[in-house]
Amino acid sequence: MELCNMIKFKITIKRLISLSLFFLLSIQCSKSDIDDNEINVVSDVDSESSDSPPEITLSTEINDFIWKGLNQYYYWQSDVSNLADSKATMESEYIALLNSQHDSKEFFEGLLHQDDRFSWIEEDYEVLENQLSGSTASNGMKFQLYVRDDGESIIGAVTYVLPESDAFNKGIIRGDIFNSVNGNELNFSNYMSLLYGQQSGYSIQLVDYDPENDLVTPRDKSVTLYKEENFQELPVHKTSIIEHDSKKIGYVMYNKFLGTVDSDGDGEVDRDFNEELINLFVYLKSQNLDELVLDLRYNGGGSVNTCTYLASLITGQFTGTIFAKQIWNEKIMAFIEDRNSNDDPSDDLNFDNYFTDLAPDGNPLPSLGLNRLYVLTSNRTASSSELLINGLTPHINIIQIGIKTVGKNVGSITLYDYTDNDQQIKNPKHKYAMQPIVLKIANSENFADYNYGLEPDIEYREKASNLGIIGDKTEPLLSLALNHISGSSNKKVDIKESLTPIFEPGIDRNQLMFIDKINLKLLEDSKIHN
Repeated sequence: MELCNMIKFKITIKRLISLSLFFLLSIQCSKSDIDDNEINVVSDVDSESSDSPPEITLSTEINDFIWKGLNQYYYWQSDVSNLADSKATMESEYIALLNSQHDSKEFFEGLLHQDDRFSWIEEDYEVLENQLSGSTASNGMKFQLYVRDDGESIIGAVTYVLPESDAFNKGIIRGDIFNSVNGNELNFSNYMSLLYGQQSGYSIQLVDYDPENDLVTPRDKSVTLYKEENFQELPVHKTSIIEHDSKKIGYVMYNKFLGTVDSDGDGEVDRDFNEELINLFVYLKSQNLDELVLDLRYNGGGSVNTCTYLASLITGQFTGTIFAKQIWNEKIMAFIEDRNSNDDPSDDLNFDNYFTDLAPDGNPLPSLGLNRLYVLTSNRTASSSELLINGLTPHINIIQIGIKTVGKNVGSITLYDYTDNDQQIKNPKHKYAMQPIVLKIANSENFADYNYGLEPDIEYREKASNLGIIGDKTEPLLSLALNHISGSSNKKVDIKESLTPIFEPGIDRNQLMFIDKINLKLLEDSKIHN
């Protein structure tokens, strides 16, 4: 289906098969569960007697799926005592472990390593799938919250607005500032419930902000915004061509690494964002650009496959060389090493990502052949965005402008509870699915230690009172890039603000780097775990 030199990955599942390159990993955690006998699932109740055999409840079965998936694929498996292979050797002790927590989300979280900031589980896999595809309930207003000088009051600054969303249609724009929701001024006690609750809509009070005196003045404008279910965010938010100092410069704000989207789960591609990205580069290539500014300041990550395509589109001169290396847990890496020690190279496993010159349909990529790239970053730049920077660094000159990135150098996969060997039938008793971290990702020079973030070459933090217009020459971060391109001074008049950015809840979940769809049933069949 998709080209073979992006990820040279050949495996045998009873017979040698070629695997799809685009993969949102769907894995079966084997359903020889607990024992080989049929299990009659009963309601979650406590055993009447400590001497009676432990009952197998629905939560037991869900927890069995969770444990087996994490034991097999979790990156920190060897460092979590309750995920040791030995925990499953004694049936009674294993069932006791599964029954130790009837809340399966709590059971999952109790198995995570202390360094894990990003793994999560959902009771409904459709919710998880929508998050990965960029389709969520949204009113279209993206914002950054700040604590004011008093240490308690909070204001929000709109960073961008999704086209065709409710916020867009009601005139909300970048740079708008609000300080209250539903008539309640925002503070540390209420901002989570007011902005991140389950409500379908809320009203915001727009204000003017005076950074010099830390004063807010209400405008005569309150706007009620409503969320639209399954709203699809577009990866490319803004594109422009800028003439500056006799040079032609392309600007692209890219907000999520999305590939193909199957919105209704029928196996058919509803929208191909890889194709749309390639078409954008057809246009950029036709413009004969001298430089490219890639704006990733609000990009929390996404598909590793799409990231590899983008790296190849930016360059084009490194086809067949390594862009990124995937480092899985100890027993999977040991299995790969053992597998690759045979005398048949065609039977080897290779998890590396390679630069390519071909699109998924086999046509040539419209690569730009650049030797330098300007990247705008913030404290929301994460995962595949950081992978792009780190993966390109050994090959071309990267000029990073903004502030330090998040530091997410790990990737995840989606695990479903399948009941069949072909990984088609999901367990009808529940809809749990999980997105655990399974790998660390490195560049071709084996550098992967950026868990504290990637430092900028030119540092500048966005100011709520002076965000500017996205894609405009005078927008602060873009103007720094343009000044560097022309060789002029990068000193800016720094506006003083008594504001401290808040890292809002839920942002981590949007900072995804996931491995797209591939079949790892070989690893199930190989019985890596005992």
